[in-house]
Amino acid sequence: MDRARRVCFLLKVKADMMDEYRRRHAEVWPDMLAALTETGWRNYSLFLAPDGLLVGYFETDDLEAALEGMAVAEVNARWQAEMAPFFEDLDGKPDEGIVPLSEVFHLA
Repeated sequence: MDRARRVCFLLKVKADMMDEYRRRHAEVWPDMLAALTETGWRNYSLFLAPDGLLVGYFETDDLEAALEGMAVAEVNARWQAEMAPFFEDLDGKPDEGIVPLSEVFHLA
């Protein structure tokens, strides 16, 4: 039985910063990638719509542990500080803006 939780969330990238946002995510720091893996984030994807809507998706066995693990990772503090200016209507760090959407259907 698959126990992984599928997590989907939305954020909004500022229109004038979308190209730079794409560039930054083409070059995610290796230590940031390692921290995500070490804290239980798997199958993590970001999708960016032409209007700046950002859809994030990842899987984890324990959402609270995954978020808490990243909250104390030094590399994550640096990454979040650099990413914060890219988003509209965001109070705080981008990873604090993760509000999981309710899953209503899944084709297994």
